Amino acid sequence: MKLIIDELTDEKRIDAYLADYMQDFSRSKIQTEIKKENILVNSKPVKASYTVKSGDVVEINKTIQTAKILPQNIPLEIVWEDENMLVVNKPSGMLTHPTTVEMSGTLVNALLFRYGENLSDVNGEFRRGIVHRLDRNTSGLLMVAKNNETHLYLAEKMKNHQMTKKYLAVVKGVIAEDEFVINKPIARNPNQPHKMGVFETGKESISRVKVLERLKDASLIEVHLVTGRTHQIRVHLSSLGHPVYNDTLYGFGKVKIKTDEQVLQSYKLTFPQPFEGKEISLEIPPDDKITKVLKALRA
Repeated sequence: MKLIIDELTDEKRIDAYLADYMQDFSRSKIQTEIKKENILVNSKPVKASYTVKSGDVVEINKTIQTAKILPQNIPLEIVWEDENMLVVNKPSGMLTHPTTVEMSGTLVNALLFRYGENLSDVNGEFRRGIVHRLDRNTSGLLMVAKNNETHLYLAEKMKNHQMTKKYLAVVKGVIAEDEFVINKPIARNPNQPHKMGVFETGKESISRVKVLERLKDASLIEVHLVTGRTHQIRVHLSSLGHPVYNDTLYGFGKVKIKTDEQVLQSYKLTFPQPFEGKEISLEIPPDDKITKVLKALRA
C-alpha cells in the first residue's frame, strides 16, 4: 500500500501520521514496524521521528493489515459530476474522512456506498477519493476524484494555483479595509498539536480578503485561499483579532448566536475539468449557519 503525502498532511512525524491513518495500530506498534523496515518513505527506511513532507511516498508492507472502512447509505448533495470526478456540498458537522476515534458517518463512508471501488486511492483506503479537505464544521464545495489519474491531475492544479477556492465567513468585529491580503506563515502549534498558528518557521500562507457587508460588531467577508494550509482561514483571521464567528478553537469567545462552531463555508470553486481543460465554475448559496447569523445580526 502506498500513501502520497499532500500539503494538508505534511510536517508531522511519520509515526504520528500513521497512527492517525492506521486506526487499529498503536503508535508504539507503528514504531516497531518502522524499525523492522516494513514501512518505507520514498523506498528507503526512516526513523519514527522522520517528518513527512509534501510529495513523500509512504510504502506500507502488504502484510500489515489495517481496519476497513465500511460503506454507509448517507445522502450526498452532488453539485457537479463527470466520469472522472465530482464536487459534493459537504454539510457542516460531517468529517471528510475517518479518524482514530470516528470510523463512521464521514464523507468517505458515504462515497464508498455510492461509488464503491470507483474512487482514487492515492491517499489510501481511509481517504478514498479525497483530494482536499474541509474541517468538520466547515460546509461547502469539495472535490472528489474517481481515479488516481484525476486525483494527481487535480493535486497538481492546486499546487500550481490553477484553481480558485473562495469562502464565505462571518467574523467578529467590523473590518475597516474593503480588501486586503494576509500573508503570514502557518505551522502546527508545538504546545497544542490539535491547533495551528502563525509562526516564523511555518509555511508561506496567503489569504485574500474582501469585505462584503459590515454588521453589528461583525463582518461578512469573502476569502480567496491562495494557499491551502490546515485551518488557514481560521488562523489568519484570528491573528488579526477577527476570529470566525463561533470558532471557539481560535478565540471567538462567548457564543450569542448558537451554531455548530465556525460560520465558514466553501461557496465558490473554479477548476479545469480533468483532461478537457474546460473551466468549471461552481457557486452555492449561503448555508443555514451563515443565513441564521446574518438574520440575527441584521435585525
